[in-house]
Amino acid sequence: MVVGGGLRLASAGVLIGVALSLAAGRFISTLLFGVRATDPLTFSAVAAALLATAVLAAWIPARRATRVDPMVALRYE
Repeated sequence: MVVGGGLRLASAGVLIGVALSLAAGRFISTLLFGVRATDPLTFSAVAAALLATAVLAAWIPARRATRVDPMVALRYE
């Protein structure tokens, strides 16, 4: 559940980021050398790297939380 929520947020962020970068690509195309402003390989590689990082960032705390005894966590609060 935690990883799914993190992945949902990361996917929304990647989709918004790709849309904005496609729009801004025309304006910064003069700064790109050897790469088109809408290079699909670059966009997919960056999106995959961001999603993989987000999954790892959500999975590690979720895995750690499953190892805590619920009664110990409830008593701590």
